[in-house]
Amino acid sequence: MLLMFFRIIPKIINGGIAGIIGVTCVFPIDLVKTRLQNQQVGPQGQKMYSSMLDCFRKTYTREGFFGMYRGSAVNILLITPEKAIKLAANDFFRHHLSSGSGKLSLQREMIAGGSAGFCQIIITTPMELLKIQLQDAGRVAARGPSGGGTIAATSATSIALQLLRTRGIAGLYKGTAATMLRDVSFSVVYFPLFARLNALGPRKKDGSGEAVFWTSFLAGCVAGSTAAFSVNPFDGN
Repeated sequence: MLLMFFRIIPKIINGGIAGIIGVTCVFPIDLVKTRLQNQQVGPQGQKMYSSMLDCFRKTYTREGFFGMYRGSAVNILLITPEKAIKLAANDFFRHHLSSGSGKLSLQREMIAGGSAGFCQIIITTPMELLKIQLQDAGRVAARGPSGGGTIAATSATSIALQLLRTRGIAGLYKGTAATMLRDVSFSVVYFPLFARLNALGPRKKDGSGEAVFWTSFLAGCVAGSTAAFSVNPFDGN
């Protein structure tokens, strides 16, 4: 068990660094996705945003470059513990579900992945709740008749404290069922698919048995894209 703990440390560090870089690179896309998912159709069928590009343009024009990163601080702060829990839990469940030869059936890989997704919601649920409220502040402010409403100055801390005062700790976990449905389903698809695709590529020549970088990169891209596409209906809810 101790050996497994020390083996997971580099994965946690790498996962945290990769998570922070990933948030920085794709957060504007995530913001646009949130606003498109949350926009409401008017009585005449009109929409605030006609497309993804239209949402990008209007958000950047109204809120500037830093407006595209509204709510990113929450993700950057909590992405490392989220990745740590997910990766450590996946390794833990894979270790305990593996046979004597160290191999897992597809069904057990899916169970391990789903269990890891379930464990991460302790961080993901409040992170997503705070992030989405901050991301959507600009859309709500612009929803007025003239579209010129002022974006209220707020922060993740103030929102979290308000929820704790009015609803207690349960306020930070509103929407847990939907988050669990999305993250468990994502991990059920992602981890087994990544492991099997990663195993197809060439290995490093240092005797570690690990896949070369480009194999892991492509496996991660394909597995992540497939899993994200599969659970997108859950994310929209």
